[in-house]
Amino acid sequence: MKHLIKFRKSIMLCAKILTVLAVTCGFVEIWQSAYPNTLMSGKGNYIVLFMYLVLFVVFANLYGGFRIGINRLHEIIYSLSLAVVFTNFIMYLALSLILGDLIVIPPFLLGIVYQIGVVFIMSYCCNRIYFSLYTARKMLAVFADDEQGKTLIRKMRKIPERFKIERGVSLNRHSVEEIKELIDSYEAVILSEFEKSAKDELLRYCYSNGKRVYLLPSSTDIIVNNSATIQIFDTPVLMCRARGLSTEQAMIKRAMDIFVSAVGILITWPIMLGFAIAIKLCDGGPVLFKQNRITKDGKVFNVLKFRSMIPDADKNEVKGTVDNDDRITPVGKIMRPIRVDELPQLFNILFGDMSLVGPRPERIENVYEYTKAYPDFDLRHRVKGGLTGYAQIYGKYNTSPEDKLNMDLIYIEQYSLLMDIKLILMTIKILFMKESTEGFTEKNNVVMKKSKKEVESNEI
Repeated sequence: MKHLIKFRKSIMLCAKILTVLAVTCGFVEIWQSAYPNTLMSGKGNYIVLFMYLVLFVVFANLYGGFRIGINRLHEIIYSLSLAVVFTNFIMYLALSLILGDLIVIPPFLLGIVYQIGVVFIMSYCCNRIYFSLYTARKMLAVFADDEQGKTLIRKMRKIPERFKIERGVSLNRHSVEEIKELIDSYEAVILSEFEKSAKDELLRYCYSNGKRVYLLPSSTDIIVNNSATIQIFDTPVLMCRARGLSTEQAMIKRAMDIFVSAVGILITWPIMLGFAIAIKLCDGGPVLFKQNRITKDGKVFNVLKFRSMIPDADKNEVKGTVDNDDRITPVGKIMRPIRVDELPQLFNILFGDMSLVGPRPERIENVYEYTKAYPDFDLRHRVKGGLTGYAQIYGKYNTSPEDKLNMDLIYIEQYSLLMDIKLILMTIKILFMKESTEGFTEKNNVVMKKSKKEVESNEI
């Protein structure tokens, strides 16, 4: 095993290639046995085969199917299965074009089932190989706030095969010098957000002693990380542009918003009509839920959603949605997991209030509270709010405001049209991931109330 560890990157690459080939062989088998009339003479078949390989690799990479050891096993299987479905759908259309007529569907569906079975087996094997080659490092967690440290450790311990956190220490109870001595006994260190001088000192110490470091970034860390490096004679300088989207990018983004939202409305209007009738028949209340939200430059607009809760759900108290929330209607329980309640926002996008991709627009009350707790929260309003976004793809409904802010800043600083397209396609993936719609617990709501009271007391 020690000799194999030297070649572990090559071994994992071979495992991924074998996965691609195994899935492709499944397609070839169905293609040749069920659709012989679509086979071409000469080298045309190789073009179809190459097309399948490219499409599958692109979709698998897009959805994170090759992030073995980083994503959890069930997400790897889900991602590769999605790649199989989308690739086979496109190939179904391609073979139908070759034949000049729609080919029969059942053999293709059978092929998909077979390929997903292959995905299960190969993903499991690749996962086992990865963790036999990459063993979890012994880690020390360093934090300043006890609650923040406990939350961080709790999250990382959910993935014990990747993170072996053996101890957590607080800067409130230990000096920097004491923590340095502790670091010597560990292979990796995770540094939470705390006072900059102490963080810099510990980071330098880890770097000089060859310790792997995991950093929880602040908003300024993200801005600096995406800066450009320039030389002024013999002095390197970091340049933060802080300009948001360029005029050309904004024009292209708006054009895409208009086109996609218009097409989306044309395609989904029967679905919207059906749910509108169902909502009305359910309790006779209003079909649409309107709420003031804040978007670019602090502009306030009315976001449109299908009503998924009982009328006047927040009449007595405004609180986030909790798991098994009794305010959600029977129709709402169907809509919310697959985001159907968000479809009316296609009209918000068409009218220019929102964009397809961007930071999720928050309620005025939330923006006020979050900005008091995290002054940099207002930085996310440098671009227009979106129907989907970086924080919606990689976060959850109950992700903390600070983490949402940092993810939104990553999107703003790294913006490109290609990233927008990627996030739109990634949205399809999270539609059926239950954890992405995980609601607040009662503890979350208590914490938010406590934070609000602290803000109000500080103002007095």
